[in-house]
Amino acid sequence: MTTLLINSPQSENHLTPPGHPEQVARYAAVQAGLNGLDLLHRDAPLAEDTDILRAHPARYLAKVRAASPVTGWAQLDGDTFLSPGSVTAALHVVGGACAAVDAVLSGEAQNAFLAARPPGHHAESETAMGFCIFGTVSIAALRALNHHNLARVAVVDFDVHHGNGTQDLLWNEPRALFCSSHQMPLYPGTGSASETGAHGQILNVPLSEHTGSGPMREAYESLIFPRIAAWKPDLILISAGFDAHQADPLAGLDWQTEDYAWLTQRLCDLADAHCAGRVVSCLEGGYDLPALTASVSAHVGVLQERGR
Repeated sequence: MTTLLINSPQSENHLTPPGHPEQVARYAAVQAGLNGLDLLHRDAPLAEDTDILRAHPARYLAKVRAASPVTGWAQLDGDTFLSPGSVTAALHVVGGACAAVDAVLSGEAQNAFLAARPPGHHAESETAMGFCIFGTVSIAALRALNHHNLARVAVVDFDVHHGNGTQDLLWNEPRALFCSSHQMPLYPGTGSASETGAHGQILNVPLSEHTGSGPMREAYESLIFPRIAAWKPDLILISAGFDAHQADPLAGLDWQTEDYAWLTQRLCDLADAHCAGRVVSCLEGGYDLPALTASVSAHVGVLQERGR
């Protein structure tokens, strides 16, 4: 088997105002990091409404569609914008995540990476925020559980910002383990260790600013990896945010590019042990363009090695 790369050219039609960190250039930076890798390529399909409705109510989907502007921008919250192509782009992100789950669970690919924007892990049930419109990785998890009838999935979020949206959407889901490492204090202000979910299935691991690689690796080895192993998931999903990198302008955890290779390697080890190597990774943050290119290359390079 191999590694499936799902691209979404519609990502280039999601425009944000000048100076916004979640910019079209991020998509090109991600593509640069994928150059030279031996991957199975596919374009992201448009999501079905039924997949969006696994996580969001119909009134929210209708609200987002109604807000789409004909020209210029519409603002969903203080930093989340819609341009005329944004809703379609976001629907292709969700469609790509669901297609990645389908391909990995069918055995077509060992693992998959979704290279698409906007990101998703801040989008709550009825709230767009933090550049995010729909809860991409949560929807992918719910597709695996409800469409493919998996017993358990694990979602790991190593974005520098807490995945409050994923936590909100999976709070009451006893079949989904959600593990998040993130800088604290930092936007969005959630993610304390005391937030454990309705069934004790949420693990938040806050990290202090400028602690770097060592404390991160220790936290994963002592807290997150053992929790995943005990969960014995049928599939591991990753919210792959690369904004904990030392070069990123929005935070300060000071991770290095090789940390993303290490994390991916260890998550693939767990997938090999518990779910036949099945991993689906979805792009989240990462706002320094050269660091994003290098980090994506490190992350997907490991997926490719493990997908052979």
